[in-house]
Parts: sequence; C-alpha cells; structure tokens
Amino acid sequence: MLFGLDPFMALFRLLALIPALVGHEFAHGYSAFRLGDPTPKLQGRLTLNPIAHLDILGTLMILFGPIGWAKPVQVNPYNFRDPAKGMVISTACGPLSNIAQGLVVGLALRVALVFASPAGNLLIGYLAFLVLINFVLAFFNLIPLGPLDGHHILEYFLPYHMKQSYRNFNRYGMFILLGLIVLAPRVFNLILIPGLVLARLAVGQNILRVLAHALGG
Repeated sequence: MLFGLDPFMALFRLLALIPALVGHEFAHGYSAFRLGDPTPKLQGRLTLNPIAHLDILGTLMILFGPIGWAKPVQVNPYNFRDPAKGMVISTACGPLSNIAQGLVVGLALRVALVFASPAGNLLIGYLAFLVLINFVLAFFNLIPLGPLDGHHILEYFLPYHMKQSYRNFNRYGMFILLGLIVLAPRVFNLILIPGLVLARLAVGQNILRVLAHALGG
C-alpha cells in the first residue's frame, strides 16, 4: 500500500519523507558547524530548505521505490578540536533528530486521536506515516554499514587495533546493504521492529493500524 507507482501514495511518501530527510541532514550540518567545521555552512547546508538537501535520484526513489535518500552533508573532521569525537557527535545527531521528530509528532498524533477518528482521515494518516518513517529512518541509519551513520558510530567505539580492519570491511558496506535490501528483505525488515516499538510508545497504539484505518477508510 505504501510503495509502488500509485501517484497519490508516491506524493504521500514524498511529503512525509522530506521533513524526515531534511531534518536529518540539517542536524548533521548544524552540529558539525557548532563543533568548528565551516564546511556545511560554506556548502549552503545550514538551512531547512529541501532544495539544498534533496538528491534527484534519491527523490525519484522516494516516489517510486522502497527507499530514498538525500544528499549527504560533507564534513571535514580535521576542523574539529577532537576529530574522532566531533565526527561521532555530528554523525549521531542525524538519527537523534529523527527520533526527536518522531516523538514530537507522535505525541501530537496521540492528542489528535483523542478528538478524531483515524478512519479515512488523511491528516491522521500523514502524521502516522511521519512518525513511522522518522523512527525507521533513525534505526536504518544506525546499521553499522557504510555509508550509513552507524558505521562511524561503531568505529569510534572499536579498539584502536580493529579500526583499520573495520574501515577496510566497510569499503563493501554499500554492496552488503544493497544485497540485504534486494536479496534478504525479511531480514532487513527487522529494523522496523524498534521503530514500531517507539512509535507505539509515542502514540499509545499500533501505528500500522492507525495508518491502515486512515488510508483505507
């Protein structure tokens, strides 16, 4: 229902994913800037304007595919006082921004559901999808495979003698990630579980049920 070529659902996904992706990339850039790296500012990434963050191919995948992405924020860790620590903080701010968005919108949805039925309510459906996509995006990005945020975070906490081996392994991170998505989608879908748990805690009920009622009438 949420993926495919249906024009309405494609637009629905786009409108929900834009704030999630833009907030994520802005958090990377702003935190890096505050830690001493001017690169995101010089590249015009310290803005919530979607045009500055959206990638053409990534946007098309949002519309017609199961995944999508924005342009990664470029960071120069050597501008940080402590390059390793600065990198892991600016990296972690991306997923944390999605968790924050999910919690705020989730609480707003929880209040809305007290006063309105979800059945056929597109606004309720939009809020529910926004909650779900933010939590799923947060945990998706915490997968420790390059180029996702999780590989920077895990590398920071690895013993020094393991770091180079892990960097070498992550040269193939993108291929492993694509392989999981294409060849083992059921295993890959395990990332939905923590997102669904957080969504239930924020909203107070099954987020998929709310979404189904809202979009299915």
